Amino acid sequence: MSERETVPPATTSEAPGSARALPREALEIASGYAFTGPALDLGALMWGGECLPDAQIRIPLTMLNRHGLVAGATGTGKTKTLQLVAEQLSAQGVPVFLADIKGDLSGVSAAGQPNDKVRARAAEVHQEWTPTGFPAEFYALGGLGHGIPVRATVTSFGPVLLAKVLRLNQTQEQSLGLIFHYADTKGLELVDLKDLRAVVAFLTSDEGRAELKGIGGLSAATAGVILRSLTAFEAQGMADFFGEPEFDTAEFLRTAPDGRGVVSVLELAAVQDRPQLFSTFLMWLLADLFHDLPEIGDAEKPGLVFFFDEAHLLFDDASEAFLDAITQTVRLIRSKGVGVFFVTQTPKDVPSDVLAQLGNRVQHALRAFTPDDQKALKATVKTFPNSAYDLEELLTGLGTGEAVVTVLSEKGAPTPVAATRLRAPESLMGPLDGPALDEAVRSSALYGRYAQAVDRESAYEKLTSDRLARAKGPEEMKEAARAPKAKPQPSVVEQVVGSGMFKSLARSVGTQIGREITRSLFGTARRRR
Repeated sequence: MSERETVPPATTSEAPGSARALPREALEIASGYAFTGPALDLGALMWGGECLPDAQIRIPLTMLNRHGLVAGATGTGKTKTLQLVAEQLSAQGVPVFLADIKGDLSGVSAAGQPNDKVRARAAEVHQEWTPTGFPAEFYALGGLGHGIPVRATVTSFGPVLLAKVLRLNQTQEQSLGLIFHYADTKGLELVDLKDLRAVVAFLTSDEGRAELKGIGGLSAATAGVILRSLTAFEAQGMADFFGEPEFDTAEFLRTAPDGRGVVSVLELAAVQDRPQLFSTFLMWLLADLFHDLPEIGDAEKPGLVFFFDEAHLLFDDASEAFLDAITQTVRLIRSKGVGVFFVTQTPKDVPSDVLAQLGNRVQHALRAFTPDDQKALKATVKTFPNSAYDLEELLTGLGTGEAVVTVLSEKGAPTPVAATRLRAPESLMGPLDGPALDEAVRSSALYGRYAQAVDRESAYEKLTSDRLARAKGPEEMKEAARAPKAKPQPSVVEQVVGSGMFKSLARSVGTQIGREITRSLFGTARRRR
């Protein structure tokens, strides 16, 4: 610690209700965390090289929809901090979503294992540590992993997000948007990737080329790039992520019978070498919730809190339009009662416009071994409000499970910067073993709803059927004329209401209601439930 943190013994005073005297500066910091309403306990204040357990550092529950950042070098304890916050949110009745990229968060459902390190940490920070498991559901993208499959239809996913996954340039993205618009207006349901490929092939064929002339056309070169990108995408095993039954993101908003929030763990370890895919899927989930949830303004507690681990993967190689969409979604979704926490190595991994929306900060240790590290350290220090600490020295000297914290107070003002020794999670700090995880997945009430993929008639089948009909010879046509007359064709309204696209995108859980064929700022399909 620096000389700035050294306080003479004469400048101490009693903290209200505390068992010991606190240095004056420490008391001033601690008073900034003396909230009156419900709050999550992070740990105990550190000052002058000591842990002061009578000065507790907390986050007001009402401010968890103001978003946050958990940052720090590898091995400094970011994942345990994420787990600690998720546990307490669940205990307060708030559902939580965890993007589990490393595959070690499934233990949140099992009681932790006491050991000497846990007991010592609990004693240091005055934590009443009790081994506790929390209600959890486990998911996997397209079923690649142990969890319940999470799928999206191509139509719902939309052209903007799909263009990011396929690494298309701006011109190609615009052409893809044109293809989606055509499919939407013609009732060609894009359920899976073969549907999209069939529509692109049709629009570049002799019979389909005229269809797009009136609204811009589609060049053969651009169509070729899109088709090749789709083929390469499928070759990587991505086809399973698109299809039905499409996952209803409202599942993430559930609470358990005992009132605790359900912790939804999306296992991503099997696709961590394909960051474009899972980062874009996560944005689909967020965008989907954004357009389905009502405005609630400031509430006593959030309706859901997202944690995006390895957040830099979300922004790598992102187009300016995509970054603008992320920024706008993060800015506006808090009024829907959703909080978003980004977990990454340094704040510079997050675009400045997004970083400006993150009012709650837990910064673990940073390393400064290289000139680039030094530059990142200085940049990180500048993102904090005025501090009583020498932050450059402090951030390089923090141990595992220690962090610099500043959050938003109940009045929305930043709290004083506080070096904090964090509490230990009460659930298992590590993954469940395979058999236990498989059992948890199969015993879920959601397993029967989403486990089995469905391949119904959609754009591919319709276009194939039309081409076969046109290919019939004269004799076949005469034979068709002698066949019993078919029932009268339904009206346009009946076709739309009866279509599989309508049913799928209305998320038929119970009574089926309408769907708007309009798209959000991400190009995702917007629905009425």
